Amino acid sequence: MNKKAIAFGLAATVLLSINLLFNAAPALAHHPMGGNLPNNFGEGFISGLAHPVIGIDHLTFVIAIGLLAALSKKIGIVMPGIFVTATAVGAGMHLQGINLPVPELIISTSVLAMGIFLARESQANLSLLTVLTAFAGIFHGYAYAESIFGVEMTTLGAYLLGFSLIQLIISGIAFYTAQALNRSTVKSPLSLRFAGFAICGVGFTFLTNVVLGLLFPV
Repeated sequence: MNKKAIAFGLAATVLLSINLLFNAAPALAHHPMGGNLPNNFGEGFISGLAHPVIGIDHLTFVIAIGLLAALSKKIGIVMPGIFVTATAVGAGMHLQGINLPVPELIISTSVLAMGIFLARESQANLSLLTVLTAFAGIFHGYAYAESIFGVEMTTLGAYLLGFSLIQLIISGIAFYTAQALNRSTVKSPLSLRFAGFAICGVGFTFLTNVVLGLLFPV
């Protein structure tokens, strides 16, 4: 199988997963409990596991982080760890009552930016990518905390554990998939460009919706 076919298959998988999630549960609105707060450790953990998956923008970003990490020879799998740590910080900031401006705008822009990094022919500046990963993680985590206000500490801890774990799993799968792809191709930085284009499309769609919502509020 040639590199274009493999890259196309990876991009198609990303797009198909996103499409299925869009059509499967649009009414869940980032919350697996039907809009109700989780009441115990189990519900909190399940809610934490589900939030980054139900949120298409979050899921796409987590996948992108894993793919980009595979292209970095210096920090590699550490990059998803930086992102997950930053999401925990962002969630804590929200729970402490610290308000961050236009989080949805930043989140959608971050998805588009990561897609651009993947789609480019040259590798991104490592320092810039690390800073952007941490910055974006704070805003993604800030959004995660929106659906958990008012729960007890045990449930909150389970929620934080759940969303941290699922993000590490998803980004890890993307990381090792991309590494396998890189080993099977000659020009590894170029082999993930199709996935980058797909992620750009998702980011652009979300960004457009957010901007239109800001310009023409209902």
